[in-house]
Amino acid sequence: MRALSLLILGFLAVLSVVCSAIIPLERAFPLNKRVELSQLVARDQLRHSRMLQGFVGGVVDFSVQGSSDPYLVGLYFTKVKLGSPPREFNVQIDTGSDILWVTCTSCTDCPQSSGLGIQLSLFDTASSSSARLVSCSDPMCSSEFQSTATQCSQSNQCSYTFQYGDGSGTSGYYVSDMLYFDAVLGQSWIANSSALIVFGCSTYQSGDLTKTDKAVDGIFGFGRGDLSVISQLSSRGITPRVFSHCLKGDGNGGGIMVLGEILEPNIVYSPLVTSQPHYNLILQSIAVNGQLLPIDPAVFTTSSNRGTIVDSGTTLAYLVQEAYDPFVSAITAAVSPSVTPTISKGNPCYLVPTSVNEIFPLVSLNFAAGASMMLKPEEYLIRSGFYNGATMWCIGFQKVQTGITILGDLVLKDKIFVYDLARQRIGWANYDCSLSVNVSITSSKDFINEGQVSVSNSTREMLLKLIPLSFITLLIQLLEFVEFQFL
Repeated sequence: MRALSLLILGFLAVLSVVCSAIIPLERAFPLNKRVELSQLVARDQLRHSRMLQGFVGGVVDFSVQGSSDPYLVGLYFTKVKLGSPPREFNVQIDTGSDILWVTCTSCTDCPQSSGLGIQLSLFDTASSSSARLVSCSDPMCSSEFQSTATQCSQSNQCSYTFQYGDGSGTSGYYVSDMLYFDAVLGQSWIANSSALIVFGCSTYQSGDLTKTDKAVDGIFGFGRGDLSVISQLSSRGITPRVFSHCLKGDGNGGGIMVLGEILEPNIVYSPLVTSQPHYNLILQSIAVNGQLLPIDPAVFTTSSNRGTIVDSGTTLAYLVQEAYDPFVSAITAAVSPSVTPTISKGNPCYLVPTSVNEIFPLVSLNFAAGASMMLKPEEYLIRSGFYNGATMWCIGFQKVQTGITILGDLVLKDKIFVYDLARQRIGWANYDCSLSVNVSITSSKDFINEGQVSVSNSTREMLLKLIPLSFITLLIQLLEFVEFQFL
């Protein structure tokens, strides 16, 4: 009797809130794989060339990478279950593109193996009883954000072709099928959940996507377009229009990805720039040791080839030249009495005899609405080895000529980031991403990874208030009936 009562109460909880779903994030590359800074810059430049295509109507593709040491590069990927019966796929987390796509069984020129230590999987529409091909007349096929990439085949099948600026690309067709996940209502309440979504089935890949060293089964887009999973689920009231992440800054990588809102009292918010395909913020000024740098705010103005983008798919960080030069000069002036400035492979570096936190100043990136992002030395410097008994630290920001400032994992790590699409804003707060996080019960449907979601007792007390009275009455009668049978 007690077991049945607990089962029914658990069922009540599932009905009373929008649930959370666990998606573990994993590092794609082993920690002992050392990568030169020039390779990191080259990789970021390839990714940025794809991003710049978005300004002229192209589709943007950023895979999420995370590591406190950029020399130990790590992509972030997660497992999703699709189809009936469900099959598991490893997909990159990507805040820059919109759709979720996986490789199809009919894919040509696609990787057959992966250097990431994972077994690649292929999606077979014929093997899923719930799969349905998307026709050209389907509203999802004519989404304004995907219209430039969407095509119609002779068989009235909605297909796509994404060609990126670095020469890589993918093509395939859209499928409607089930996405499965575990519903989490606290630290011990778990239930199975699923939702019908539209995603891509890739039949052809080229360029960087064909390389086996970092091959996965597809990409999970967290962008702002209509075909992103967030947009699809939120438009049907299944999830809120908000997601969050917290990337670990230590060498082990990992972190937390939440389809929902992480709650933290110290979060500050700045508005998103509207009518932009990326997560653009309004950067107004930069301060070193509390002193504003002599930078014309106009260099940060958002336009077709200017602005400031938050991109968890970029390893480093990139500053326009008009801001980069004053920034480096201010850092050098602040530390020159205690360190030895040097140049390493064209990058300004410093030989530091002690901890960088004891010598280097705090940096403040100041955004619209009075929101500041404080950067510790490890969030604008990268360690580059040892020389004559001292540690060499180099400026992690890279100088760019294009006019676009990009805030990558170097500055995003060890912070909660909330992408609140409903309110058109992004929030952040310093945080130890190895700790558990609190999520809003109203945002919920939380995809989390290695971290934990906490739900307070007061939240649990709210659950029964959300259930229709008639349904509560029915369950009470059921409990009374079962109790009578056991007398």
